[in-house]
Amino acid sequence: MAQHVLDEAQRCLNCKVPQCQKGCPIHTPIPEVIRLLLDGHLDDAGWKLFENNPLTTVCSLVCNHENQCEGHCVLGKKGAPVHFSTIENYISSTYSSKMVRGPAPSNGIRVAIIGSGPAGLTIAVILARKGYQVTIFESKDKIGGVLRYGIPEFRLPKSVLDDFEYRHLRLKGIKVRPNTVIGGAIGIDDLFRDGYKAIFIGTGVWQPNTLHIKGETLGNVHFGINYLNNPDSYHLGERVIVIGAGNAAMDVARTALRKGVRYLQCFSRDEGVAASKHEFEYAVLEGVEFVYNKAPVEIRDEGVIFADVVKKEDGTREVVPGSEQLYPADSVIISISQGPLNRIVNSTKGIDTNSRGLIEADESGHTTRPGIFASGDVVNGARTVVEAVAHSKAVAQAMDEYMQSLPKEE
Repeated sequence: MAQHVLDEAQRCLNCKVPQCQKGCPIHTPIPEVIRLLLDGHLDDAGWKLFENNPLTTVCSLVCNHENQCEGHCVLGKKGAPVHFSTIENYISSTYSSKMVRGPAPSNGIRVAIIGSGPAGLTIAVILARKGYQVTIFESKDKIGGVLRYGIPEFRLPKSVLDDFEYRHLRLKGIKVRPNTVIGGAIGIDDLFRDGYKAIFIGTGVWQPNTLHIKGETLGNVHFGINYLNNPDSYHLGERVIVIGAGNAAMDVARTALRKGVRYLQCFSRDEGVAASKHEFEYAVLEGVEFVYNKAPVEIRDEGVIFADVVKKEDGTREVVPGSEQLYPADSVIISISQGPLNRIVNSTKGIDTNSRGLIEADESGHTTRPGIFASGDVVNGARTVVEAVAHSKAVAQAMDEYMQSLPKEE
């Protein structure tokens, strides 16, 4: 492994204006990290990765590298780009085992993080580095949010998240309250009462979007985000239809095949898929059949009725009358993205949302209520992990500035 990584690293041209770094949403200093590795400074390279991106071990596995760092590599214009994802994974996973330093000296200021997805974890780590007393409130039994409950094991092993929890949370003095819902027994105002000076909301988007067609409540119909939460609790049968063609739909389809489904069709309204090229290619390789230009009309016990969709001159799409056809399936999984749960907003005064139910926040994460910040999917809708991390770094800085501006207590 290490030898192959070094071979790949030696292909780097060390560009004066690194396009790979421009293509990375979090601007990872890729040439510098590669130079450190080649010069034998593995620990320095690892430190630089984690300092820039606390979730570097995760991003090395789940980022859409083909459109970001590797997609911008100049070598990729005529051949294969430098596969930095492999290099990053080797450095970060190797260096991670050496991260044993304890908490930073406490500054005595208490911070609450609601939700332990990519945004919440990033902010928790950054603020803990500055000495804040951080408590994470997680509604599920383990940390990770969409990383644990929305990305399959074959793409992101749970051991990576478990290691992150030990080294970046427990060793750093960050407290975690699992199975704790904010907006239920405990509310935002209770947190302020107990001395939290700032509160971050990073609850993600867990409300499945629906098709609003007949048959959506039948017993053989499931939602993709719910299925990925715990695939082993579902009994899908041998023949499954997945409605949707984004990256989450690819995760659903590939997971279902691994859980015993024999024949899986993935339906798209468009002439192609919204998923990344690599995810699509792996899905095809593993046996997923794709059907394009089809719109679901009705779901039945025996399958789904789809109609043909045509693209008009103005770019809009319309259903072709009389083209309805039943496609048989034992189970149907709807995977057309998600929206936010509104428990916190409904139980708290002063937090505005937009027409989609997403929390309104400025570029620095300030919501319409002082002291409450938000970022990640609950603000921007479903996005990539690295985008959530990049935005949350700016929010962490804004939270630090806000708390430092408060009157000092005796």
